[in-house]
Amino acid sequence: MNSMPEAGRPAPRARPLEVVLAPPDNERLANLCGALDENLRQIETAYDVAIARRGDRCRISGDPEHSRRAGQALQHFYALAGEPLTVDVIQLGLIELANLSQAAQSASALLTRRGDLHGRTPHQVEYIRKIQEHDITFGIGPAGTGKTYLAVACAVDAFERDQVSRIVLTRPAVEAGERLGFLPGDLAQKVDPYLRPLYDALYDLMGFDKVGRLFEKGSIEVAPLAYMRGRTLNQAFVILDEAQNTTPEQMKMFLTRIGIGAKAVITGDVTQMDLPKGQKSGLVEARQILADVRGLAFTDFDASDVVRHPLVGRIVAAYEKAQASRP
Repeated sequence: MNSMPEAGRPAPRARPLEVVLAPPDNERLANLCGALDENLRQIETAYDVAIARRGDRCRISGDPEHSRRAGQALQHFYALAGEPLTVDVIQLGLIELANLSQAAQSASALLTRRGDLHGRTPHQVEYIRKIQEHDITFGIGPAGTGKTYLAVACAVDAFERDQVSRIVLTRPAVEAGERLGFLPGDLAQKVDPYLRPLYDALYDLMGFDKVGRLFEKGSIEVAPLAYMRGRTLNQAFVILDEAQNTTPEQMKMFLTRIGIGAKAVITGDVTQMDLPKGQKSGLVEARQILADVRGLAFTDFDASDVVRHPLVGRIVAAYEKAQASRP
C-alpha cells in the first residue's frame, strides 16, 4: 500500500516531542524559563520550534530533528539551572551546543580577565590556534563572529605572558582616504570613535584602570592606519581592524611594518566595504596574492560563527544566500 500522501493533500505533521525535566524542581524550572519564559523563547528561535510547558513536561513542535536538538538544549540548561540563567548565558550556550567540537573543549584558555574565554565555534578555535602559531593572521567574515574580540584577547594573552612588549591597534578611519580634519579635537579624539570596538574589548579583557595605565605608559597605542607609514613595529602585537576598507597600497604598507618579535592580526568583512566605487580592497587583494605565502594564516568565518542573538546568524546567512544568487 502506498504510504505517500495523495496529491494536493498536505503530509501529516510530525507529532510533538515530549520532554520531561527531571528531577522535578520548581526553582530550577523558574531559572530555566526565565522572566516571562524569555529563555524558552530564545531556544524556540534558535531551533525554529514551538515549546509548550506544563510543569516539568515540555511539548516541542516543529521539524523532528530541530525538536530533538531543542529537547537536548532544554535538558542541558535544566542541569545548569541551579542558579538563574540570563538571556546572554542561554544565547552563548546555544552557540556552543550547535558548534562546539572536541577540539574546542580541549583548547587552552587565554590569559585575560575573562577566565572562561575560549573559542566557541570550530572556526573560532582554529582562528585562535592560527594566531598563536603564526606571525601574521587574517580573520575574514561577517560581523558578530568574534574576529576583533578574539584578536584583542590574543593580544592581551601575549602581553600578559611577556611575549610582546606592547599592543598597537589601528584601522582605516572614516574611509580609506582617512579625512579626519573636519572632526573636532586632537588626533586621539578624532580617531577614538572609530576604534571604539577595540577599546571596549580591551576594557572587558583587562579592566578600565589597567588599560588606562598602559595607555599612559605607551604599552597600548591606537592610531589611524595612515600613521603607520614609515614605522617598524618590533616586539608588538598589532591589530588592523576593518581591513576591508584599506586600499592595496595601505595593506602592503601595513604588512611591511611588521618587525622582529611582532605579531599581526588583520580582520575584516568583505561584504561591508566603504571604499569608493571601483576602488579595490586591500584585504581582497591580499587574500588572493598571499594565499600561498608560508608563515601567513587565513581563517574564514561564516554565519554559523555569529556569537550574537540567534536571529543575527540567520540574517547573515540570508544575505550570503542572496549575494551568491546574484548574477
